[in-house]
Amino acid sequence: MTLDDLTEDIEETYESLDDLDVDLDEGTRRELTMLLTALDEDDPEDMLEEAVSMLFQSTVESGKLDFHLRSAYDVTYDEYLSGMTYDEMTGGAQFPQAEQKDERRYQF
Repeated sequence: MTLDDLTEDIEETYESLDDLDVDLDEGTRRELTMLLTALDEDDPEDMLEEAVSMLFQSTVESGKLDFHLRSAYDVTYDEYLSGMTYDEMTGGAQFPQAEQKDERRYQF
C-alpha cells in the first residue's frame, strides 16, 4: 500500500461518516477517520463506544472522576457504586462524634 492508497482510504472513510448519527467537529471527525482507516475498523459507532470506554477508564484510574464527583456531589465513584458513603460503610454515620471535646472518653 502507498501514500496514495492511504489518502484514498481516508477520503472514503471521511465521507462515510456523513451517515453517522453523531455530530462531530472537524478535528474529531478527522481523528476518527484516521483511527478507523489505520486500525481497519468498519464501524465508526463501535470506535466511538470504545473511545468513551477508554476515556471513562482513564478518568477513573487517574482520580479525575472522584475529584469531580467529590466536588459536585460530595461522594466518590466507589460510594456511588455501593450506594452508601464511606461514613455509612464504616458505621460513622450511625455513631456521630460529639463536636465538643470530651477528654473523659479516653479515661478508664
